[in-house]
Amino acid sequence: MYVPHMFRFDNQPELVAFMNQYSFASFVTTVDQLPVATHLPFLVEEREGSVWLRSHLAKINEQAAQLNNTTALVIFSGPHAYISPEHYNKWESVPTWDYIAVHAYGQVTVIEDEAGKTALLEQTISFYEAAYQQRWNSLPEKYKTGMMQGLVAFEMEITKLQGAKKLSQNKTTEERERIATQLEASADNMEQTLGKAIRNLP
Repeated sequence: MYVPHMFRFDNQPELVAFMNQYSFASFVTTVDQLPVATHLPFLVEEREGSVWLRSHLAKINEQAAQLNNTTALVIFSGPHAYISPEHYNKWESVPTWDYIAVHAYGQVTVIEDEAGKTALLEQTISFYEAAYQQRWNSLPEKYKTGMMQGLVAFEMEITKLQGAKKLSQNKTTEERERIATQLEASADNMEQTLGKAIRNLP
């Protein structure tokens, strides 16, 4: 990912928090020399200083057949918005787009054993809807086993993390104030969030 220096962020706790907050991400691998992507919910874990991503996809998904030991890219996208040049002091200005995103790279390991699959699914339930656990526990084992046979569970240790936080850092304080004010007044929650992020820049 191309990230000019002024837009980079590489603080690991901040990156991990961002991935947890925007955990529905794009999972990209190469199949027959072509990039292929699936949109998946991820679990983010820290283990002895390393960051791991865990998820699952349908066995019939074309990515699943060539998953083990492949290198993957996971793209976490956060708030973003069009930025009009009307906010800038100079007439010779053009529109742009402000955004926050994280790219995570790593090698995929398929979780083969049923106990490992079950643990992953239950961790996913706990993270996304803990109240569903009781219903999950009541489902027939035959049903759960059949469902898990149609899934491929996996994890990947992140070997490279890139964070981009393009929040009009290249503009004046006055210009950023105008941008943040307009975004915060938007009816769009994503634009409101981005406006707050611009306002809270150091």
